[in-house]
Amino acid sequence: MGPAAPPDRRGAGRAALAGCVLAAALLVAPGDADARSRHHHYSGARSVSKFAEHHARYRHPQWPLEIPGGQYLPVAWSDIPGWDSDDQLAALKTFRVSCRPILAGGPARSNDKPLGGSLWEPCHAARSAHPTTATEARAFFEQHFVPLQISRLGEPQGFVTGYYEPVIDGSPVKTDDYTVPVYRRPSNLFVRGYKQDAALPNGGPVYRKIGRRKLVPYYDRAQIEDGAIDGRGLEICWLKSQTDLLFAQIQGSARIRLPDGRVVRINYDAHNGFPYTPVGRILIERGIIPREEMSMHRIREWMDANPDGAKELRRANRSYVFFRKVELKDDDEAIGAQGVPLTPGRSIAVDKALHVYGTPFFIAGDLPIESPTAKTPFRRLMIGQDTGSAIVGPARADLYFGAGAEAGAVAGRIRNPMAFVMLVPKGIDPVARARSLPPPEPRPPANTKKPSATASKSGGRDGASNVVPTPDARPAAASSRPPGQRHRSHRHRHHRYSR
Repeated sequence: MGPAAPPDRRGAGRAALAGCVLAAALLVAPGDADARSRHHHYSGARSVSKFAEHHARYRHPQWPLEIPGGQYLPVAWSDIPGWDSDDQLAALKTFRVSCRPILAGGPARSNDKPLGGSLWEPCHAARSAHPTTATEARAFFEQHFVPLQISRLGEPQGFVTGYYEPVIDGSPVKTDDYTVPVYRRPSNLFVRGYKQDAALPNGGPVYRKIGRRKLVPYYDRAQIEDGAIDGRGLEICWLKSQTDLLFAQIQGSARIRLPDGRVVRINYDAHNGFPYTPVGRILIERGIIPREEMSMHRIREWMDANPDGAKELRRANRSYVFFRKVELKDDDEAIGAQGVPLTPGRSIAVDKALHVYGTPFFIAGDLPIESPTAKTPFRRLMIGQDTGSAIVGPARADLYFGAGAEAGAVAGRIRNPMAFVMLVPKGIDPVARARSLPPPEPRPPANTKKPSATASKSGGRDGASNVVPTPDARPAAASSRPPGQRHRSHRHRHHRYSR
């Protein structure tokens, strides 16, 4: 998993791992009530078991952090490359933006994700902190968080891509030039367990209703492009090409520039339930674009030059995104899934099934920012404020680069392995929690060794040969039963145990 931790931190990491192993043993350990119950029924037994005695001071252990599908290693701040040279003051400003909805939820707010509601305490501290330099902001994060190097189980690093907000020409009405509709969420789109007007998950099955009761999978991209939901008044605006729409759907938001100069802002609202299939991966697999040359710019070039191939390529991705219109000023940044404005160069999209919005991640590596072949050092503290259907895993992120063509050019060529360090609030420090776990029960004394079945050829110290006599064969047992009956009994036993 990248750079190794110093020896003392490795020991802490092993302690955290050992704590997880011990959890299974503790789950079956008898409690006080069980011990009393046994004492009541068995008057000869001790009132408290040896196990309970041994762990008497570990009544309420705190289990170390568990990240599904992930592995982590505690590291020292000094071992994080680039930590001392980053501008943590800029990161703190972005973190404070995420803290608004976190603090609004109150200190008791929690969920089933690894960090739960633990960000409330550092958010509360950030509200009253007033650092003015990067050094002071860095000290704030070091005071309230512990760093964990994290990756997918069995992999040394994480992986990043980039995204941006496209600026696309459009029209409020259909014209000869603008023929591709941008749809809002249809009223016949359903997700089980959610109200029709609720915020929906960005993954999982989606249905449409036929009649009063019957639910069937929603239309796929090809059906929608062929007019399955035309004529329902769902059009927010109109674009020039399906390629423009596809790129807006991939990014999750867009600024639609109208002929009169006005700008319509649209954000992701729902999807049709089909998994996202990256069109770039299809082009690589077909040998159309080499992997090392893959970028959004190359994809668009190929699609513009091959209209028929572009149609088939789009429809290979059956996923389809519906938008909602958002009231933002022209210069406002896009709104992420957390419901807060994104910050270019500091906001990331993460797997919302694993991570809590507002979690800080320090991401380090080299990226092609200055040019397609550049290896620009990138060591920066980022804040998880958004998500995406393709962003899956504990160390997977989409870096937000802002809006417009320049941001799109950079975002479109980002596909790189990177080192991830997740900042965990000190309230759930896995190393500290590991110390609260009970140690293993002492091993019972070894039983007396049984005599060896065979003698040593040397015969011991004197070299004499000790011969162990072979026992006499057991005499055949006499039976009063006829042979036939014994044979039937044998068949019966064989039948029972061969099931």
